[in-house]
Order: sequence, then structure tokens, then C-alpha cells
Amino acid sequence: MVIHTIRCSVPQCFLLAGQKTFNTTTSLREDVCYPTASYGTSTEQLNSGGRWQRFQRYITSWRPLRIGAFGLVLVVAAFQWRQRTQQENQVAKKWEVTCYRMIPLRASSRAWGWLTNIQLPRIIRPWVYGLYADMFGCNIHEAEIEDLCWYPSLSDFFCRQLKDNVRPIDPIHSIVSPADGRVLNFGRVDGCHVDQVKGIKYSIPAFLGKPTWSRKSGSDKSGTEDSTNDSYDPSNVDWTEYKKHILLNQNTDLYQCVIYLAPGDYHRFHSPAEWSVNFRRHFQGDLLSVNPRIARWIPDLFSLNERAVYVGSWKHGFFSFGAVGATNVGNIRVLCDESLHTNMPKWPKGQPLQRDQFLGSPDKGVHCKKGDHFGEFRLGSTIVLLFEAPKDFKFDLEKGQLIKMGCALSKLSK
Repeated sequence: MVIHTIRCSVPQCFLLAGQKTFNTTTSLREDVCYPTASYGTSTEQLNSGGRWQRFQRYITSWRPLRIGAFGLVLVVAAFQWRQRTQQENQVAKKWEVTCYRMIPLRASSRAWGWLTNIQLPRIIRPWVYGLYADMFGCNIHEAEIEDLCWYPSLSDFFCRQLKDNVRPIDPIHSIVSPADGRVLNFGRVDGCHVDQVKGIKYSIPAFLGKPTWSRKSGSDKSGTEDSTNDSYDPSNVDWTEYKKHILLNQNTDLYQCVIYLAPGDYHRFHSPAEWSVNFRRHFQGDLLSVNPRIARWIPDLFSLNERAVYVGSWKHGFFSFGAVGATNVGNIRVLCDESLHTNMPKWPKGQPLQRDQFLGSPDKGVHCKKGDHFGEFRLGSTIVLLFEAPKDFKFDLEKGQLIKMGCALSKLSK
């Protein structure tokens, strides 16, 4: 056996420690002898030295700072989540909201979308979908196709079509639930801010934006329009003037209804009334969770998140349908709007953070019948209805109740 001498490269911090704890006769700076099987330098030792050098360069670069900052944000978020479960009535502070918004939820939602669109082998589909159904309480027997092997991906299973008779559309009342879910809030809108859940509000002017769709605001109602205006500040909007631009009739009021779709709910949403939609506004935003616990914590949650708001009219005047994105729900699809693309990796440079699009013909828009399939989420999320109705309009709901698509929202039958 031949003895070769190899000089090791050791970090300075280890050298200093070695000088204090080791005898100079065995200092780490001395040549160390290793037995090798043949002449030449050991390849394993060279590779080991190269890996150590790369590690040295890595730990002295800026990347760990980003990882550390991201880890700190996650720790803060976890701490705040634990605090919220103990103090559910406490509203988030600005720095808490800022920390939460720093988490890259848009990127994680795109990753989740990519994962759920992967075509699974047929042999494991019943196991995967069955596990999901058991975890979130999905009723597979309501699906038009009960054979779980038929759904190529988890995303297809999310958006499964139901049998014709399992969600009858109320034939008497004029407005029905657009989806399965839980009613978070409902009622008359008396000002710029209205409850998203009990005691926690969101801004109507921020949620809808500047009412450029209105014939009273001078819109030409043609093509695509940029509604961004530096002078428009939702926090300084006068409610009386804003309301005038929204309502189309006298002796009416504005009403809202917020419905939360849980992961186990039916993921398609339907037209809640017979109406015509002629305008869409797509807001780029965050993808924060819209779970009721988070909605009780963060004010203006619906205005912070990415959303697609569809505006039109029904027999009582103004009508809008807001589909709000959420964590892992960046993909929103609407049948009458193929140009809608949500949760884009990069918003085009120079483009405003919202995009307007007029739909259908300038006079008629796109006509939707009550109960028509309108679109779908690729997991649970939230729908916000804002509509004009007579002053004696009454909801037939309770806050927190579970509701099925097609069930009446009100006692209004005309």
C-alpha cells in the first residue's frame, strides 16, 4: 500500500478553533496522510473538497437571506394562525397582513394547479379521489359519472358535473344560490363598507372599482377599456355619488350576498337569476385564503384578492357576479368569457392591475338564464353577489347556513 499526502482545505473558523483546542503537532493545518490503493490523488477527496467549496460559496451568498426571510414569514404566519384560533374576534394589524401577503401564495397556487392537472394512472384514481372525497365530504353519488376511473386528473374530479335531478332550480323565486356553499353574509348595502363576515368589512368601491360600465359615467361600451385612473381612490369615494352611478332605477336599493365554497363543495357555479352580462373587470391581486376564519381576521379580504367581477342588469336593475380567487384557487373559468386568464405568472409590463372587457353585443350583452352553468373554480372559493332590488326585498337566509345551488335566496317571486 502506498501512502500519499493530501492537503485539506479547511474553513478559517475551524482553523481558529483548532488552534485553541488542538496541539500544534496535530493541527488541522498539518499534512494528513491517507492510504490509497494506487498512485495519484483520491477522486473521492477531490469531489468532497469541491462540494465543500460550493457549500462555502452558497452560505456566503444572498440566497439564504431570502430563504431565512421566507421562513420567518412562515413562522409569523403560523404564530398568528394559532393566535387567531384563540382570539377569533381580533382584527389583523397592518404588519400582520403585510407578513401574510409576503408568502408567495400565487406561486404555490400555480404549483397546485399544475399538480392537480397531472393525468393520473387509472389504477390509482379511485384511491386518490376516494381519499379526497372522504377527507372533504364529497358526495360521489351525486356525480353524473360515478366511476372515479373516468376522471383523468384531480382537477377534472373537482369540476365534475352533477346529475340533472340533484340540484333542482327553484321555479318560483327570482334569485337563487349560484353554488353550493356556506352563507357568510347578506343584507342591504347602506354605505361604502359592508360586512364580509360579522363585524369585518370590505369596501364596495374597492371591490367593484370605478363604475365605468355605467351609462351614466360616459363609457362608450365598445371593446376593451382601461379603467385605471390615478385620481380614483376608493377610500375617498362619496357613497351617495357612487350609488347613483350603479343603480339604474328609483325606489330601489343595493343588496349583497356572500357565499363561501369549501374544498368539498360542488365546484361549478351557475347563473343566480335571469340577467344579461355585458362587462367584466379582472383585478390582479393576492390569493389569500378566504376561509371564514381568515375572513374574520383580515378586513377588505375580498378587495385584496384576485377576482373577476361580471356586471350587467336584471329586471330590477344593476346586477353583478364576483368570483373571488383564493389560495390554491387561482384558476377561475367563465364560459362566456374565454379571454379571462387568472393567476398569470407575470402581469404584462405597463398594463394596469385591472383589465376591463365588454362582452357580447353593445346593446344586449350575454343573456344568462337562471340556473345556467356560468363557470367553475378549480377548488373552493367565494362568490359575491351585488344587485339592485326593490326596497321591500327580503332574504330568506340565515348567516352561516349551508345552501345548495338552485335554492332560493329571497322571498321575492316577481
